[in-house]
Amino acid sequence: MGLIARVVELIFGGSRNVLKETAEVFRENSEGASVRASQYQASALTQFSGEFLPGSRGAFDRFMDGVNRLPRPMMALGCLGLFVMAMVDPDGFALRMQGIALVPEPLWWLLGVVVSFYFGARHQAKGQAFQQQMADSLARIQTVSQPQKQAKPQTGDNPALRDWQREVAM
Repeated sequence: MGLIARVVELIFGGSRNVLKETAEVFRENSEGASVRASQYQASALTQFSGEFLPGSRGAFDRFMDGVNRLPRPMMALGCLGLFVMAMVDPDGFALRMQGIALVPEPLWWLLGVVVSFYFGARHQAKGQAFQQQMADSLARIQTVSQPQKQAKPQTGDNPALRDWQREVAM
């Protein structure tokens, strides 16, 4: 009996588990990995939400947002204006379209690049704003999902509740 006790104490004794420690050399402890992943995600969310505080936008940023909203409506209204001009002043419309036909092809390519970069940058900015909203929502999930101490509701004198409790007790 003493020999078996010594072997068991050698393997599991002294607040050590030699089998577990040996297995963790070859395979990661999944519980420890989950804890580390959770801590990593929480710290990343904290950092990400800290970069995009709601009150950090200045007057210039708000002004530029307003300027950035102008090109699309202006292009749409300009196209509608061309249709109106074609009906109101066909000769002036034809003259302007001849002028547009004289624009060299490299200039059209340059216009395409500028418009593409504008809409690409706008798409990226909208995507980052969406990611900020998601990070804020995920940060709030942790506070919402924590169990809250709920007070036991005061029933007072409720005849319907008394009748129901009496019925359930039967």
